[in-house]
Amino acid sequence: MDALRPGSVWFMVDLVVIAGMSGAGRTQVGKTLEDLGWFVIDNLPSELVPKVAELARFQEDAAPLALVVGTGVDAAMVASELDRLRASGVGIRTVFLDASTPTLVRRYGESKRRHPLLAETGSLEAAVDQERDLLGEVRGGADVLIDTSDLNVHDLRSRVHDLFTPGEHASRTQVTVTSFGFKHGVPPDVDLVLDCRFLPNPYWVEELRPFSGRDAVIQDYVNSFPLTEEFIEKVEDLLEMLLPAYLEEGKAVLTVAFGCTGGRHRSVAIAEQLAAWLSGRGIETRLRHRDVDR
Repeated sequence: MDALRPGSVWFMVDLVVIAGMSGAGRTQVGKTLEDLGWFVIDNLPSELVPKVAELARFQEDAAPLALVVGTGVDAAMVASELDRLRASGVGIRTVFLDASTPTLVRRYGESKRRHPLLAETGSLEAAVDQERDLLGEVRGGADVLIDTSDLNVHDLRSRVHDLFTPGEHASRTQVTVTSFGFKHGVPPDVDLVLDCRFLPNPYWVEELRPFSGRDAVIQDYVNSFPLTEEFIEKVEDLLEMLLPAYLEEGKAVLTVAFGCTGGRHRSVAIAEQLAAWLSGRGIETRLRHRDVDR
């Protein structure tokens, strides 16, 4: 149970609610949390969420609790029940699982399962769109959004481990720093996007091209420009302002993304540097490089 030691933002609340689109991976997240030692209730009707949450508040030394909330015909009630929980003083964090409509339609076609709203809409795509509308408020208020469109089961499991396994310096705030390439698309599940394409590009230096931003030679090159130093300082100032403000508003989990053209050099070097800075300040930090190996 070492992974459950106190300190992480996920263990300072009464429960974690896993919500999201049907077919986006909620059940898989629940199974992964069970493997991490959580007590998980899957496919819980939303009207029962407050009752279970109230019980969780009075269980001392119990395993952390996660509720995987069902949707479909129940989707319209999820947001109101979560609001009732927050108003009652129950400490909750929410994780929302999403995926693109074509991805969800394909998954349902492959699994031969029936979408819970299909009877109301008459078509699978319309059912997905209706559920997305019903869950819009829940998605907008989630502490963490995970888009699983391009994730397989192993990728999703890894993301859950990154989120719910406390680091060595666990804190009240958890920040994921990620790098990406704009030519591969902006990540849909991030809170703050910062563009690094104004910095000189190591790609155009032939002897540097084979390396990545994880290598010292690229980091030294990127950091050799006064513009980089000024950019880093301003980003650090921005985060020093934002993190307490987010925490005050109840958002203790933040994802910051740095992008460059291909996601291999500049954004990776900057992400490495900012992640180290955050960790050095005692903030629980996760680092991901989405496109570095493309």
